[in-house]
Amino acid sequence: MKTALPSAYAPKLDFTATEKAIKQVKDTFERSLSKRLHLLRVSAPRFLKVGKGLQDDLAGTQTPVGFKTKFTPDLVEVVHSLAKWKRYTLWKYDFKPGTGLYTDMDAIRKDEDVDEIHSIYVDQWDWERVITKRDRSLSFLKKIVKEIYASILETQKKLEKEFPQLKKAFPKEIHFIHTEELEKIYPKLTPKEREYEISKKYGVVFLIGIGHPLKSGQPHDLRAADYDDWSTKTELGQGLNGDILVWDEVRKDVLELSSMGIRVDAKALDLQLKHLGLSERKTWEFHKAVLEGKMCLSIGGGIGQSRLCMFLLQKAHIGEVQSSVWPVEVEKEFAAKKVPLL
Repeated sequence: MKTALPSAYAPKLDFTATEKAIKQVKDTFERSLSKRLHLLRVSAPRFLKVGKGLQDDLAGTQTPVGFKTKFTPDLVEVVHSLAKWKRYTLWKYDFKPGTGLYTDMDAIRKDEDVDEIHSIYVDQWDWERVITKRDRSLSFLKKIVKEIYASILETQKKLEKEFPQLKKAFPKEIHFIHTEELEKIYPKLTPKEREYEISKKYGVVFLIGIGHPLKSGQPHDLRAADYDDWSTKTELGQGLNGDILVWDEVRKDVLELSSMGIRVDAKALDLQLKHLGLSERKTWEFHKAVLEGKMCLSIGGGIGQSRLCMFLLQKAHIGEVQSSVWPVEVEKEFAAKKVPLL
């Protein structure tokens, strides 16, 4: 098994300072994000009834944790994310264009392959904002990404004042590139290897267009059919979605902080369901509302709370900033190297 920690690694913050810094990062970032994107904080479900179409099946590769209650025969599933629930909530409560919501999303992904950046416990800020038909464009997507990056920079600046040892130079601007262009630049590399190279070169990248097959015939990565729009053609290529990637100097590797995008309209949903062989979902409540043009148009995404803390606190393992369950080998390695594992 690969070691979880770099050989010469030593955390810059002890246990107490780490907990204080985690609180500061989370408080500062969500305040900034809320202000910049005009988002209201709302309460969110930890589990949902099956059959409404609101559960996020990610790329269809993981099975949700499910259970039954005493009061209903319906199966209940722990959420994987709130991608569709957020949009449904904006519609239900009649949020206006230019406004939206964010929430703390806690998920259990029992099928996750755990490593230094993956855990069976997922915590993120799930956010969603109502848009107009005119906003369904690449320029608007980039505008929102820039605001999110500005919140990251604001959080880092405040963190440095309290913890000078975490001072770090950040690029002033985030670099935008489409997966089709990236494939042209690195045709012989795998998608993950391409992410590594482009993130190392620019430091902070927004990678556009994830889900639609590239010229090689394969998508850069998989995306579910019913939340991000990865089929609409733009001036750069297919897709109105993407990932925020950063170069993690501690691990000497790429780190994904956020997956986000403009959500499907009726045309994109119909096409994407057909593409993935999921047309039977058209009868589900959520999907019908989108296909019939009743559901509000929106943009949204998830921003990893532990991932952001790990990056800004310059930690080598996500277990240093979140409490979860780990393989025995990982626990032994942390103990041997005297690195606190939360």
